[in-house]
Amino acid sequence: MAKPTDYPLLNEGLPRCSLPKFLLWLAIIGLFLAWGGIWMGIIFYEGLGVTALDNYFGFGLWITFDLAVIALGAGAFFTGLLRYILNIDPLKNIVNLAVVIGFICYSGAMIVLGLDVGQPLRSWFGFWHANVHSMLVEVMFCISCYLMVLAIEFVPLILENRQLDKIPFIHKLSHNFHVIMPLFAGIGAFLSFFHQGSLGGMYGVLFSRPFAFREGFFIWPWTFFLFVLSAVASGPALTMLIAALIEKVSGRKLVEFRVKALMGKIAGTMLAVYMFFKIIDTWAWATGYLPSVGLTFDEMFHGIYGQWLLWAEIGLCGLLPMVMLLVPSIRNTPSLLYTAGILDCIGVSINRYVFTVQTLAHPVMPFDKWQLYIPNQAEWAPSFLVLAYGALIISLSYRYLPLFPQEKKLNA
Repeated sequence: MAKPTDYPLLNEGLPRCSLPKFLLWLAIIGLFLAWGGIWMGIIFYEGLGVTALDNYFGFGLWITFDLAVIALGAGAFFTGLLRYILNIDPLKNIVNLAVVIGFICYSGAMIVLGLDVGQPLRSWFGFWHANVHSMLVEVMFCISCYLMVLAIEFVPLILENRQLDKIPFIHKLSHNFHVIMPLFAGIGAFLSFFHQGSLGGMYGVLFSRPFAFREGFFIWPWTFFLFVLSAVASGPALTMLIAALIEKVSGRKLVEFRVKALMGKIAGTMLAVYMFFKIIDTWAWATGYLPSVGLTFDEMFHGIYGQWLLWAEIGLCGLLPMVMLLVPSIRNTPSLLYTAGILDCIGVSINRYVFTVQTLAHPVMPFDKWQLYIPNQAEWAPSFLVLAYGALIISLSYRYLPLFPQEKKLNA
């Protein structure tokens, strides 16, 4: 078999497709990057008025997308915590992928947030003129700091490229990075815990928005803890699904199925904890808080924002995948494991959608009516840009970096 033109840059002994075929794949990704880039330019030039955002919907597709990918990117900090701090050894075969996915999710979220600011040139105001009473300031600092931690965790993987590793200084530097990686795993877990929680806490303190407002524990609304639990319940599932997708596309075995099943078991266990508190929170909100302010459960839903979203999140995408991931006979069947993982990821995405959009759609003044939000191309294009950006990073990482250190052994 002829070696690819860029063979010297590939990991020795790991076959890859020809360079022209790979470049064709990158060209397809480039089309989505160009589409999103054009609309980013239009938004920067004309302002947020070209989007579907208005006085009712200051948050829309971008914030929903950000919250969802940040939750799904939690596989990075949680897998790193389990691998380096709790020393669960089998996760060493998938932790590199978790770090890359986490880096993609957080850097992609920062790209979209740059658009959502409205005037990106003033985005530094939040750091220099920080409102210490705002949860968003804490979120901004934690996301920025955790992205730096993910970048540091990504560096040793880049330094292990076949050609770079031949340089003695880089080889030693990469080794030293691995030695101190438990430190960064601990810092990342600490930062990610608080910013995941603060994203939820931001909604929980909106006392003028009865759909989102929650009572709490000391100074933290219940949504603070629910957002953390939902993130650690879905992040490992996404990492497992991405690993399976890369295996399907490449036609190679990259991660042992027992490791993917272990990720599913971890996700299922955390999903069980999350669903327990989610159901209690929903019941207390519906029977306690809403009546106290003169509202009923049915008044929280209307039209497209119907109760079907709640039951889909809790039932179809919550309890069902929880059972599937916890029952060994189901979890150890690949097709059922992946189905449960997909439902898990959809569930957390629905949760972020209803907290972002349904919260704003619900009327809060006597003269208000239910509002309908439909994102337009100006919002979809940058979102697809982030997805294409993720595909680009994963494609380059799989081709040129030891993303799966056990690949050669599994395909011997």
